[in-house]
Amino acid sequence: MKPVIAQAIVVEGFHDSAHLKRYFDCETIITGGSGITEEVMDEIRAAKQRCGVIVFTDPDSPGNAIRKKIDDAVPGCAHAYVMKEDARTEYKVGVEHASCEVLLEALRHVCVFDEFKEETISSAQFYELGLIGQEDSAMKRERLGRKLHIGYGSAKTMRTKLNRLGITEEEVRRLLEDE
Repeated sequence: MKPVIAQAIVVEGFHDSAHLKRYFDCETIITGGSGITEEVMDEIRAAKQRCGVIVFTDPDSPGNAIRKKIDDAVPGCAHAYVMKEDARTEYKVGVEHASCEVLLEALRHVCVFDEFKEETISSAQFYELGLIGQEDSAMKRERLGRKLHIGYGSAKTMRTKLNRLGITEEEVRRLLEDE
C-alpha cells in the first residue's frame, strides 16, 4: 500500500508526476516548466484552498525560479526539497531521478516559509558563521540545507530562507557543530 499524501504536489513535468505516483497515492499539478500559465496558478490556488500544496521542483536554477514564482503568486505553500546529488543521473538532475527513500524523506520534512518579518540572522552573523566569504562557505550552506531539508542556496537565498523560517544564529551554529 502506497503512502497517501493529502496535499497536491506541484512538479515541473510529466515524468516527475509519474515518478511520485509510482511510490505515493497523490495528486500532482504539472507546471510544464518555468513558463507557468495563469491557469496553472489558478489550479495551484484552488488546490491550496482545498487540500494544501507542496511545491516539489527540481534542485536546479529553473526549479528554484519556479518555486519563487509560485511563492510570490500563492504565498503559504509548503516546500519539499531534494539535494542535487540525491536526484541526478549522469546527464540530468530532477525529482524524477530521486529514490523512493529520498522522496519520502523530503515529503516528511516539508516547510512553509513565513513572510519576512524580522531578521533572525544578520549578514554579519552569516559571515561569522562562515556561510559567506570563505573557501568552504558553499559546502557549509549545502550541509546546512541538507540538515534543515531546505535545499541548497546561494548566500542570499540561504539567509532569506533561514530568516523566513525564524532560524537563529545559535541554531545554525549548533547544526554546523553537530558533525
